[in-house]
Amino acid sequence: MSDNQRTISKEFKLSGTGLHTGHVVNLVLKPAGANEGIHFVRTDLLDKPAVKLGSFDVVHGGEGGRYSALKVGSGLIYTVEHLISALAGLRIDNITIEMDNDEAPGLDGSAYPFVKALKEAGIVELGVDKKYFEIKEQVSVSAEGASVTILPSDEFKISYALEYPLPYLRQVMTTLVTDDIFEKEIAPARTFCLYDEAEPIRAKGLGKGADYNNTLVFGKDGVMKNTLRFPDEAARHKILDCIGDFYLLGIPLKGHIIAFKSGHNLNRKLLKKIARQKAKYESKQELFRYEYQEGQEVDIQGIMRTLPHRYPFLLVDRILEMKPGERVVGVKNVTINDGFFQGHFPERPVMPGVLMVEAMAQVGGVCLLTKADMEGKLPFFMAVNNVKFRRIVEPGDQLIMEVTIVRARSRVAQAKGVCKVDGEVVCEAEMTFAFGE
Repeated sequence: MSDNQRTISKEFKLSGTGLHTGHVVNLVLKPAGANEGIHFVRTDLLDKPAVKLGSFDVVHGGEGGRYSALKVGSGLIYTVEHLISALAGLRIDNITIEMDNDEAPGLDGSAYPFVKALKEAGIVELGVDKKYFEIKEQVSVSAEGASVTILPSDEFKISYALEYPLPYLRQVMTTLVTDDIFEKEIAPARTFCLYDEAEPIRAKGLGKGADYNNTLVFGKDGVMKNTLRFPDEAARHKILDCIGDFYLLGIPLKGHIIAFKSGHNLNRKLLKKIARQKAKYESKQELFRYEYQEGQEVDIQGIMRTLPHRYPFLLVDRILEMKPGERVVGVKNVTINDGFFQGHFPERPVMPGVLMVEAMAQVGGVCLLTKADMEGKLPFFMAVNNVKFRRIVEPGDQLIMEVTIVRARSRVAQAKGVCKVDGEVVCEAEMTFAFGE
C-alpha cells in the first residue's frame, strides 16, 4: 500500500439534514494540494471564515457528549465526527469542505454515505509522503467509570468495550484501521441511543433531524423499527466516532486506542493530551533539526542543531565534507582550554584516548542524524571494537576524523572511524550505535 498523501480528484456536492439542529446543509468538497490539510469553510457567514484541522483550540464539545464540533469564525460546525471519520478511514489528508449551514449532514447516521461519495469523486495520491504522529508514551484519561487510553504502536488500532444497562449492549470489538476494514466493517455502523434517552435529548433541543431511519433506537427487547447491519453495530459506531474524534488532530495517528464506555467528551480530553505530547516531541525535533546542503561545510551552529551534546562534551568543531548516512570528515581543534586537560594531566597534558573515540562517534552522529528519517533521534553507544591508539594527542594538534557508515538501520548503525594528526593515524575504532527518541 502506498503511503503518499491523498486528496479527491474532483469537486462534488452533497446535501442533507443535520441530526441535531434539523438544518438543511449543502456541502461542496474540493481537492487540495499536498500539505494543505483539511479545511472547513462556513460560506453562510460574513467573510466566509475557515478553520484547519490540527489546532485543539478549534475543537468543541456537544451537549451531553452527543457530538464533536469545530469553531469557525464566530460560529460552530456541529456533528463533524462522521464526515471526518470517513476522511480518516479513506486516508484523505488534504481537502476543503465548504458548508452553508452549521451542522454536517446526518444522512443515514453512519459514515458510509460520505465514503461512497468520496470514492465516486475519486481519490488520488499526491506524490508526497504522508505525515503521521506516532505515539511515544502511554496517555490515559478517565471519568465516571469510563476510560480511554492510547499506547505506542506502529499501526492504528482500536479496542472498544461498550457497556450499557441492556444485556445485548455489552459488546467488545478490536480492529486494525485500514481502508478496506473501515469501508466494510466500520463506516456502515449507525449512531444510536436508548429509547429512554430519546425524549431527554429532544428536550435539550437536540435530535431535531433524527428519526428511526438514521438513528438506531434501542428498547428493552432490541432495536426498534429498524434492522441491525451488524450484531455489534453499536460498538462499531463507537469505533467510528473514535476515528473521527482523533483525526481532529489533523494528521493520522499510529497508536493503539483502548476505550471503555468512552464518548466524545472523553475522547477530546485524550486528544488534548495527545496534542500536548505531539507539541513536546516536535519542539525536541526542531531543536535538533539541521537541513544539510550537499557539498557544504557544517559549522558549529549546524553541528549544535544536529547533536544534543554541549560544553564541555561537544568534541567536534566543524564538518569539512559529508555524504549523509554514508561518510563524513570532521575536525576537532585540541587546545589547552579543553576542560579535560585540567586533570589529564596538569604537568603533561594529553587528550584521553576515550575522548578521541567519543569525538569520532560525534562526527558519525552528525553524518547519521542529518538524514531526514533520523530527525529528533539520540545516538547511544552499544559497542566499541578493535580500538587502537597510535600516538598521543596534545594541545595545538588538530584532529581530522574520517568516519564511514558501514550499516545504518532505523534503530542500529555501525561505523568505522580513523583520527589523524598531520596525516598520521593516531586512533581508529569500530563503533555500533543504537538510536532512541
